[in-house]
Amino acid sequence: PIKFGDYYWDAAGIPADGPLVITVDLEAQTMSVFRDGYEIGATAIIYGADEKPTPLGLHMITQKKVHHISNLYGAPMPYMMRLTNDGVAIHASDIDARYATHGCIGVPLAFAKLLFAQARLGDRVIVTRGKRLGMGGVIAG
Repeated sequence: PIKFGDYYWDAAGIPADGPLVITVDLEAQTMSVFRDGYEIGATAIIYGADEKPTPLGLHMITQKKVHHISNLYGAPMPYMMRLTNDGVAIHASDIDARYATHGCIGVPLAFAKLLFAQARLGDRVIVTRGKRLGMGGVIAG
């Protein structure tokens, strides 16, 4: 298991031009990043509180901005990658089991920098609650 604030990243030997897919499992509180079908990164995350849940489903990265401030909350959202029109994004955040967001997916700063450098507009982000397939595998796409 990945502890809060820790991450893994290794893209060595993975094709640099393959498609990028990001999966988020809210139940496990983890994010995985796949390039061309290979996992290149993983981290523990924070996500939306009960009143402001992180939306499940398939999302696309529609905007990227290194230095972004939330229009709604005035909070910094470093390395922001927007997922919804109402402000939900992946961004760097302090990561601790006691923290939650207003629907966003928070990742460690170093991981956010790596992901931001790799992600492109239109890349897919799949957010689940760890639903299981009949064979026991996690739904990834």
